[in-house]
Amino acid sequence: MHADGYAGFNELYRAGSVREVACLAHIRRKFVDVFQSEGSAIAEEALQRIAGLYAVEKEGRGRPPEERVRLRQARAKSILDELETWLHAQLPRISSKSELAKAIRYALARMRKLRPYLDHGCLEADNNGAERALKPVALGRKNYLFVGSEGGGKSAAIAYTLIGSAKLNGVDPQAWLTDVLGRIADHKITRINELLPWRYAAAAA
Repeated sequence: MHADGYAGFNELYRAGSVREVACLAHIRRKFVDVFQSEGSAIAEEALQRIAGLYAVEKEGRGRPPEERVRLRQARAKSILDELETWLHAQLPRISSKSELAKAIRYALARMRKLRPYLDHGCLEADNNGAERALKPVALGRKNYLFVGSEGGGKSAAIAYTLIGSAKLNGVDPQAWLTDVLGRIADHKITRINELLPWRYAAAAA
């Protein structure tokens, strides 16, 4: 599971059934905040080094997982190794109470948990995709206080999941829902998977 360092997730990892993978975007965000507020040259260089990692990701986008692993091992691993060594070298040079020191300590604490993305082509370098998908939920959270009941909340969650799946598969959610709602009453329950949004995407391709 890609995530930031929020302690509330620790219970998920404790049992061992969920493995934590750190998010490069959250590491980057700390340095962005410091650079914007202080104009720190160290924060700026950290951002440039992280940009190198994202350049590798851009090159590998859309490639099969095994190709992404080869690319990351050939290009990104050395950048990440050098970034970690460089961050260790910067820390003694600055005030331990500064925001920059906090950003560096956060990055170094996440490095070991970030590294699995180098070895697994199915992983991304960050969880930005998931955060973008959840943004409508965060924007509307006050409205969801009025779903009416626990059952209403579960129904809303199902609806958002299906709509999100349609978007991820390049299917127009409104057109898909209109078609499904018109057909579902006469559709065999044993073939319900034929109505799922990724089937539409496959048929269109």
